[in-house]
Amino acid sequence: MMQLTDYHTHNTLCHHAEGTPTDYALAAVERGLAEYGASDHNPSPTIHDDWRMEMDKLDLYIESVRAAADAVAKVAPAEFKVKLGMECDFLVGEEPWLDQLAAYADWDYLIGSVHYIDREWAIDDPRLASRISANGTEETWQRYWDCYVAMIRSKRFDILGHPDLVKKFGDVPGGDLDRFFVPVIEAMVEADVCFEINTAGWHKECAEQYPHQRFLELAGEAGLPIVISSDAHAPSEIGRDFERALELAKRSGIRHLARFTKRERSLIEIA
Repeated sequence: MMQLTDYHTHNTLCHHAEGTPTDYALAAVERGLAEYGASDHNPSPTIHDDWRMEMDKLDLYIESVRAAADAVAKVAPAEFKVKLGMECDFLVGEEPWLDQLAAYADWDYLIGSVHYIDREWAIDDPRLASRISANGTEETWQRYWDCYVAMIRSKRFDILGHPDLVKKFGDVPGGDLDRFFVPVIEAMVEADVCFEINTAGWHKECAEQYPHQRFLELAGEAGLPIVISSDAHAPSEIGRDFERALELAKRSGIRHLARFTKRERSLIEIA
């Protein structure tokens, strides 16, 4: 576990998680992780939902992560690090706002995620799950992946979050999924970016990690690095299923884990 970090985590400021960054950092120390990173949902002037922090809480968020670093320094191994990140919703047209946020603080990393395939449709919102079948699974998947490739090509993010979130409720089109995955892998290689194996999917309706094993196999063939993330919404979820995810990464041919400091990436060979 000392190879591993947990960079995708939330806290009370996003209104749908529990615990402070200090609570999560202490849980990461207890789990034996090398680093903990906070990554609350970015504030937005145009996306209005009930699961992101408000703009007037951004300074409080940054200060709470610094407080977590101070708190764990008293109990953690000297090499344990607390990192400052943010999970950013990508929508075409929002790029100037994302650039403002990127310049707002001295981030260690930014996670890019596609939750919305248009301004009215959050693909992972259970209240809107019926729209997938109503619009057709094939068409929904294509729209989702088109957004994802656009996010990659924007080159604004250090980590790509839960790549196939579109399957959260178990909706998967028939046939060979390479038609969706291959263009995404090619865009990742071109952008030289890493993605996450997100273990939260094992605890959703899809009952599968994000992303699909075939996606991981293609990533392994392409030599892409990863991080392993819990997407924790409670301190008890830090590092959840990481051993299982690491073994899956190894079997898929993935060879490197990524770490970030001040948005500079370093790679660690998987033992």
